Amino acid sequence: QVQLVESGGGLVQPGGSLRLSCEASGFRMDRYVIGWFRQVPGKSREGVSCISATDGTTFYADSVKGRFTISLNNTANTVYLQMNNLKPEDTALYRCAADVLGGLVDGCRHATALTWGLGTQVTVAS
Repeated sequence: QVQLVESGGGLVQPGGSLRLSCEASGFRMDRYVIGWFRQVPGKSREGVSCISATDGTTFYADSVKGRFTISLNNTANTVYLQMNNLKPEDTALYRCAADVLGGLVDGCRHATALTWGLGTQVTVAS
């Protein structure tokens, strides 16, 4: 069964850090573009960051550049999102996805992918 399971979300104060994890089962991540996306009720899904598992190239949304880092552990079949200097506007449901369609940059920006996890909630508040 193909599955993505996220973990690591929670409540954090502004300026704090969280590390999200997304473990895949039923398939290998190492041949796809993998990404983290976030969604707030009433707003469209936003591509946060994506990574090409084949060559390691990455994409970051302008809103998170310099604060978030995506990484992939092929042995563990897990993708991570290290989030530093969190801001209230980072509050969202964070979902990972595999097989992002349309290439690393366009696919990430348009948030289209074939396989999705259910997500982990991140709340940044005092």
